[in-house]
Amino acid sequence: MKKLVTGLLAHVDAGKTTLSEGLLYLGGEIRILGRVDHGDAFLDTYQLEKDRGITIFSKQAILKTSNMEVTLLDTPGHVDFSAEMERTLQVLDYAVLVINGMDGVQSHTMTLWKLLERYQIPVFLFINKMDQQGTDHDHILEDLQKRLAGSCMDFGESQDILLENIAVCDETLLEKYLETGEMTTEEIAVLIKKRKIFPCYFGSALKMQGVEEFLRDFEKYTWEPDYPEEFGAKVFKIARDNQGNRLTYMKVTGGTLKVKTVLHNEKKENRLLPGQKQQESWEEKIDQIRLYSGAKFDTATEVPAGTVCAVTGLTRTYPGEGLGIEKESELPVLEPVLNYQIQLPDDCDPHQMLQKLRQLEEEEPELHILWDSQLGEIHAQLMGEVQIEILKKLIWDRFHVA
Repeated sequence: MKKLVTGLLAHVDAGKTTLSEGLLYLGGEIRILGRVDHGDAFLDTYQLEKDRGITIFSKQAILKTSNMEVTLLDTPGHVDFSAEMERTLQVLDYAVLVINGMDGVQSHTMTLWKLLERYQIPVFLFINKMDQQGTDHDHILEDLQKRLAGSCMDFGESQDILLENIAVCDETLLEKYLETGEMTTEEIAVLIKKRKIFPCYFGSALKMQGVEEFLRDFEKYTWEPDYPEEFGAKVFKIARDNQGNRLTYMKVTGGTLKVKTVLHNEKKENRLLPGQKQQESWEEKIDQIRLYSGAKFDTATEVPAGTVCAVTGLTRTYPGEGLGIEKESELPVLEPVLNYQIQLPDDCDPHQMLQKLRQLEEEEPELHILWDSQLGEIHAQLMGEVQIEILKKLIWDRFHVA
């Protein structure tokens, strides 16, 4: 059974979480389709997300079909949380870019497209909300071909037209196709993997139109990567569970990972955030391996390469870190540009609060929490208004400080 890690990306309100609900429903992972606007979506597990109807934190769910196991990573679509989305890209085998058929390509869609190109991730596109009045299939396809890539093609086309369109994207294949009039599934899968073609599917996730066809083709035209025998893992997220346990989310990129394994950071030149000291070398033991799907998790004693898991027991990991043979990630492109002072209540000790905010900074490295010793102020870097609101709520929920 092939194992894949796939991210869902979109501009806010394109219906990305609704599409993931549909896919999980088809895979038998959920029995009833939840809705973002009803606050019962399987992947929007935080109260804040239910209240606002947006995804704030990237989440995962495991989707199984007859011969494929996909870890779906649902990423935030709101620009304020795009750094969280970008961290997820480091561990993807494929991406599904969801586009709102009413709006077409937005400026944030272009940003996502450039990032997918930078990380060289093969992309499938799902053009959503096509059941709404005023959507124009031909116009959207033309827009995608003009603004994203000329090789975006509608996989719902008649077989002959589709194969001709595909053949034109590769000279060797074109010659063969002109001679034999045939093309194999593998040949199409290779072109997708090499980012030479981008399959597009038109439908409505809410009404489950086109979702089954998309999932069937996704199973057909994807390949599992080859992983080395030696252990490697890429850390992409730090979080805490309801009991306050620190979770290190990682994708195993080589060998296997077992409970009670002692991991250590290589003596690498670790990148430093402003105001941080060079990290010392550490050795720590993994206590638990968790496989999350929505808010629930199963524990495992060992997991093979290609698995996305959360582990407990590590206290000094950070997003972008490579463990074992895995290299450090490049610094993210999307960095916040606005610098804010954090104003504390009068009875709050700023030094204690600084330590608590450092905990949040582990989970959101772009916050760049800084102590201004001359002014006696704590500063943070943020993307915008929505993020400020979320941060205030997080600080209140976790530390009871207004």
